[in-house]
Amino acid sequence: MSGSISVYSFIPVRKEPSEASELVTQILFGETFMVLDKKEKWAYIKMDFDGYEGWIDAKLVFSVGSREYDLWKSADAWMVPTPNIKIVKDGSTAPITILAGSRIVFNGHDRNNFSIGKNDYFISGSLPSPKEVGIREVASALLHTPYLWGGRSYFGIDCSGLTQIVYKINGISLPRDAYQQIEHGFNVNFVEEAQVGDLAFFDGEEGNISHVGICLGSGRIIHAHGEVRIDTLDHQGIYNHDINKYSHKLRVIKRIIPEK
Repeated sequence: MSGSISVYSFIPVRKEPSEASELVTQILFGETFMVLDKKEKWAYIKMDFDGYEGWIDAKLVFSVGSREYDLWKSADAWMVPTPNIKIVKDGSTAPITILAGSRIVFNGHDRNNFSIGKNDYFISGSLPSPKEVGIREVASALLHTPYLWGGRSYFGIDCSGLTQIVYKINGISLPRDAYQQIEHGFNVNFVEEAQVGDLAFFDGEEGNISHVGICLGSGRIIHAHGEVRIDTLDHQGIYNHDINKYSHKLRVIKRIIPEK
């Protein structure tokens, strides 16, 4: 097994070692993973952040020494809070887009540069303000992002990818899928009691958990359905005013962030 750090905006992770296989998740810049196996041009990996496993193109594996890997994985990293920033790799003029939820460990002399392996990177422009960002602000910055099964980025995101990334930026780790996320927190008894940041979970046709969104209070919810959008939430579920009907049936609301 070898430790790796993603040096790309995102790396597609697939269910099977094939370009035609479904996308199950994405590895963002600065996230670490282990290579568990290899098969021809594919590498089977396990992400450190949420334990998700799948296949990636072996050419996208950037292995580092065990010491650097352990330091990067455990460091108090700067989490990119906005949809994207730009960095430049030393020796290149083409900027790399770094997406919200990516991790940067400033192992240089200041917060304008860092390195991964033998690669040196420089921040292009100024960093977003270090002021504290909240659940509402981070989620709202992703409005109108198109829905993408397996997506975790500004270029395409699914419902549980949205909740995971928004919480990640706010320093809270959630597992990747909705059926796993529902196991966290405690129940909120009434929709009227829902606070900003509570997670609402919804039933699929077979009674399984098929959808999740973030409560915004005042009977509103932000979720990924076609795109990241804000809809009305009540005791029945999500009411979509564009189609004038309910799109999702409410199962339960969970509070992940304790009340202060």
